[in-house]
Amino acid sequence: MNIKSILAKPFAKQVTSRIRKKSSNAIEVQQKVFKKIIKQAEFTEFGKDHRFSQIKTYEDFKKNIPVVDYEDLKPYIEKVINGEPDILWKGKPLYFAKTSGTTSGTKYIPLTKESMPTHIESARNALLMYINETKKADFLGGKVIFLQGSPELKEKNGIKIGRLSGISAHYVPSYLLKNRLPSWETNCIEDWETKVEAVIDETINENMTLIGGIPSWVQMYFERIVARTGKKVGEVFPNFNLFVYGGVNYEPYRNKFEDLIGRKVDSIELYPASEGFIAFQDSQVEEGMLLMINNGIFYEFIPADEFFNENPTRISLKDVKLDVNYVVILNTNAGLWGYNIGDTVKFVSLNPPRIVVSGRIKHFISAFGEHVIGKEVEDAINSQTIGTDITVNEFTVAPQILPVSGLPYHEWFIEFENKPDNLDEFAKKVDESLQEKNSYYYDLIVGKVLRPLKITLIKKGGFNNYMKSVGKLGGQNKVPRLANDRKIADELIKFIE
Repeated sequence: MNIKSILAKPFAKQVTSRIRKKSSNAIEVQQKVFKKIIKQAEFTEFGKDHRFSQIKTYEDFKKNIPVVDYEDLKPYIEKVINGEPDILWKGKPLYFAKTSGTTSGTKYIPLTKESMPTHIESARNALLMYINETKKADFLGGKVIFLQGSPELKEKNGIKIGRLSGISAHYVPSYLLKNRLPSWETNCIEDWETKVEAVIDETINENMTLIGGIPSWVQMYFERIVARTGKKVGEVFPNFNLFVYGGVNYEPYRNKFEDLIGRKVDSIELYPASEGFIAFQDSQVEEGMLLMINNGIFYEFIPADEFFNENPTRISLKDVKLDVNYVVILNTNAGLWGYNIGDTVKFVSLNPPRIVVSGRIKHFISAFGEHVIGKEVEDAINSQTIGTDITVNEFTVAPQILPVSGLPYHEWFIEFENKPDNLDEFAKKVDESLQEKNSYYYDLIVGKVLRPLKITLIKKGGFNNYMKSVGKLGGQNKVPRLANDRKIADELIKFIE
């Protein structure tokens, strides 16, 4: 065991104890965060416009602060981009994290000197809690890689601009610098396919112990390694035993990963958004991710089925319930207020508060009133693949409202690595599983408003080719699990078997 592994264990125990103590008093901690960020932003332009000085309670806050999206905050953000201080948060932000919005085009999310450290500490703490629980720390002695965006940053009016993963690359702890791959030069390659090959060149003969990134893009890295060597990833990297991921649910990829690796490896799920580091998996045993209640974020939640109502219920952590699909609203020490990040979550534990990401409020199918969400379609397909030889590379779902004949249906575009022996039976079982998870969908099927789902096969590599065709191959881009229209579906037709 190397010295880093030895030293990490007592430190991991100390950090875990501190986090557990905070999490057991989550409501109290959130109230302190609420008061602190309101006080710190009181004299900003936004704070003055929304009478922060008069806010004493959460009820006051809701009266003064509307729920907004990026477009609503854009007039303030443009002032910050132009170099004006004290607009959304005191002073100027350190960075703008550049993201691709589905409705707003490119978005610029502020990162401040108060918020930036929480992104780094949370990722570190996820590893430390894993070490404390499992007593496994040997990975610290090997090489680690996080497939991420370019760390090259631009600058405007004294504020640096880049992708969140690229910004984070500037904050790699000193004790990991010698372990970290790829090189700075390779990390700066913009073209994803060129970058993956260069990453393989630099890692293929190294002692890789920890690999991280969005599952779909790590999958490409693994596939290229297997193609180049003719060996399983676990043979090429015999000491690789920890996969760290975020951005999408890992379960639909798990069978494929285990096949590529040749064995099971432990995994840690992170929930980092440009708007704030929201949660991470704190246990290999318990379900869900631990909500980061002390990261300078005051959370609000709106039941997803009320979100588009004129006056939806809006609550704090104190009033959430288990197994309700909530839209997450953030108020942060980076100057986002009443901000809808578009994600939906469900609580699987209240003490401590643990969540699972259930989807996107704009990524759902409700063409007939069924309101099917991402987690439901993922769970439905996982019910028929986990523990089998069936392997799904990627999939997405869209409504077919105007079929050539017969009733409308949900069309599932699936790229299999290993297909089921009987595709019709597989589709039937997935549909039945979805009916069990969504009573509205069940009623529509039983009432013969919809017919059961139809699977359209996408040829191998089809989803990557689609993403490449729309300029979204690699980085932090990912295929939406489902949509309420056929924009993606109509493009995918080009890649069917």
